[in-house]
This record gives sequence, C-alpha cells and structure tokens, in this order.
Amino acid sequence: MNKVILMGRLTRDPEVRYSQGENAMAIAHYTLAVDRRVSRNNQNGQDAQNADFINCTAFGRQGEFAEKYLHKGMKIAIEGRIQTGSYTNKDGQKVYTTEVVVDNHEFCESKAASDAAAQGGGYAPAGGGSQGGGYAQGGGSKPEDGFMNIPDSVEDLPFGG
Repeated sequence: MNKVILMGRLTRDPEVRYSQGENAMAIAHYTLAVDRRVSRNNQNGQDAQNADFINCTAFGRQGEFAEKYLHKGMKIAIEGRIQTGSYTNKDGQKVYTTEVVVDNHEFCESKAASDAAAQGGGYAPAGGGSQGGGYAQGGGSKPEDGFMNIPDSVEDLPFGG
C-alpha cells in the first residue's frame, strides 16, 4: 500500500500549469514544509525541530483547487501517494526525484490564522480575526484569549431548559 498523509505549511504559492490538448488538465506543484521532531534535546533542554520540504503535485480538480485556494504560509493536510522517478540533466547526470501525488487537500486552520501566517505574523487562534468565527448569536462574549465564556448555570445556555 502506498498512502501518505502530511500536515504542514506551503513554502510558496502553488505553481499551476495546464496540459496541452483537447482536455487540458491543471497540474499544480508546491512544496510543503513538514515539521520533524528530533528526540535529542538541544542546548536549552528542549526538543529541537527541523522541517522536511516535501514536493507535491496535484492533478485535475485538485490542481484547480490548489490554484484557487492555496497560498504561501497556509497550513494544510494532504493525502496522497509517493511517486519516484528519474531523469538525466543537461550535464548528463542521472537525477532521482521523490514527490507526493496529492489526492486530497484539507485546510487545517482558520482563514485569519492562515492570513497571519502568510504575513509572517505567526499563529492566530482559530475563530479569531474580524469575522468573529464560531461564536453563536446571543452566546457568550468573545474575550481576548479567543475562547467563548461558558455560562455557570444551565438556564443561561441557549438549549437548556
């Protein structure tokens, strides 16, 4: 079985091209930075983190999705398969390639958090931002930590009774 599931951030906007011919197909290429924990402690006594940079290719509808919705800094999860290949470069040397052919993309954070990461602002809590994501009308207030206040009594809950 050849199945891969990865979660990481796009290192750049996807590069999308269309195949030639009667049934042109979108082909999206991008690189996903995936954190790799190293169990060795660093000088501060904490686990060091490195990243692997995984080349990904999405074809057809998944390529069109990548073109339309994915951008640099966005955190996504992908599902696909590993594909290897080789070619001879202009110097006559054989070059081996490994990439993930993407079958499915999924968003892993809110739009506000993704936009903050793309602008270099780091992490923004899911549900934060100007959209007020996730807070029900008449529900609790939205404190600065991004979490909704939970009422102390059942009578204050919208579905209590």
